Amino acid sequence: MSRAHIKICGVTLADDAARVAAAGVDYIGLNFWPKSKRYLDPVRAPMLAAAARASGPAKIVGVFVDANVDAVRAVTSQVELDVIQLHGDEDADDVQAIADATKLPVWKAIAVGDAKDLERLEAWPVEHILLDTPSAGRGGSGKTFDWTLAIEAHRRYPARRFVLAGGLDPHNVAAAIAAVSPWGVDVATGVEAGPGIKDADKLAAFVAAVRSA
Repeated sequence: MSRAHIKICGVTLADDAARVAAAGVDYIGLNFWPKSKRYLDPVRAPMLAAAARASGPAKIVGVFVDANVDAVRAVTSQVELDVIQLHGDEDADDVQAIADATKLPVWKAIAVGDAKDLERLEAWPVEHILLDTPSAGRGGSGKTFDWTLAIEAHRRYPARRFVLAGGLDPHNVAAAIAAVSPWGVDVATGVEAGPGIKDADKLAAFVAAVRSA
């Protein structure tokens, strides 16, 4: 099995975007939900995207929560994104409409609290499903969920590519990969000095842990 792909989410500073990309990660998440602690004003997003693209091969993921098609397109008109991640209560029709409007791959985040949250994951018209800890902040809680649910999701939907999120850090990500075998891992809090401010040492340790897993 190839190594898990790495997404570093909630980047808010151009210097951090450059550092994260230079670390060789696969995806950098920019959060466009105004209620997020890691909110990025779309006006500043091109600067971060440019810093990232100049420093490494990472793709830029735009994170949205319950945004309509026009709101998403308003952001994509300002900054070149590679992926749209929907982290709210969007339904399959919303997802399809945004995919059609942007012509971009879409990931859907699912808050996993118990087994009922695993129902009908095959029905989403998306490239990847991101499994995350339920939280009022729509991610970024720094708390893990029961990984046996992620293992069950993998068993039920073997054709699906899952990204594991929720409370990952340099100390537990290798164990998470060994247990769940996700396509990718997503981290925000676990590599931060504070909300939206990435810690260079934690970032390097996280990437090293994934690569050694």
